[in-house]
Amino acid sequence: MDILESHTRYKKSSLANARSVISKLLPFFISCCNYFVLWLPLSEPDLFHAFIKSLPILTLAFFVVVQSISQGRFSPYSKKIFVGLLFSAAGDICLLWTDFFLHGMVMFALAHLMYITAFGFRPLKLLLFIILALLCVAFNLLTSQYLNGPFIYMVPGYSVLIGTMAWRALSRLNLASYEFSWARTSSALGSLIFMVSDCVLAVDKFCFPISHSRAVIMSTYYGGQMFIALSITTKSEDDFMWKRK
Repeated sequence: MDILESHTRYKKSSLANARSVISKLLPFFISCCNYFVLWLPLSEPDLFHAFIKSLPILTLAFFVVVQSISQGRFSPYSKKIFVGLLFSAAGDICLLWTDFFLHGMVMFALAHLMYITAFGFRPLKLLLFIILALLCVAFNLLTSQYLNGPFIYMVPGYSVLIGTMAWRALSRLNLASYEFSWARTSSALGSLIFMVSDCVLAVDKFCFPISHSRAVIMSTYYGGQMFIALSITTKSEDDFMWKRK
């Protein structure tokens, strides 16, 4: 009977936590809807467009802060994800203007560095690294013939960063029931979706146009960032290390 009562309490607690998280994500969902409903033209970027485009990411940063407060601690992991989201929002704004595209790439590179440091380098999983490295090399070989100027170096460098980010997120994933972690699963899923978004963006901008590319890029981008932000909703390894000190 005690086991059944404990299981019932656990289910009620999990449901309450899920409802709490969803309610905190409402600003993100609303701002995403605003972006796709307004669908402002890219040919005439202005500050209002910059605000509408970056708002979903800013609301995710706000979500990280609010969720951390509700959990009682702003962990090092959450802080790194928060800073990564701020760099991403800055990158969103820069990418609207052609003259600032390189600046946008730098901002997103810094965001990926923050995510990489948040995910850490344990366990290493070298086989996964080799697989992603080969995919990265293949992608760069396919796109290199279309690049010129500083993009000859910037695009491969950026692809290394996002590939590393995906490697570190996926390395933490363990689907075994006794070691399953929603935080690790969420960050792994987010990193993969984010990588798809950036690959489509690179091919569409530098190689050849892709039908409905903007819708694909932005939907996968927002979705990927959302899953990365959601990875702070359960205790990270940083929290357990902090408790052992």
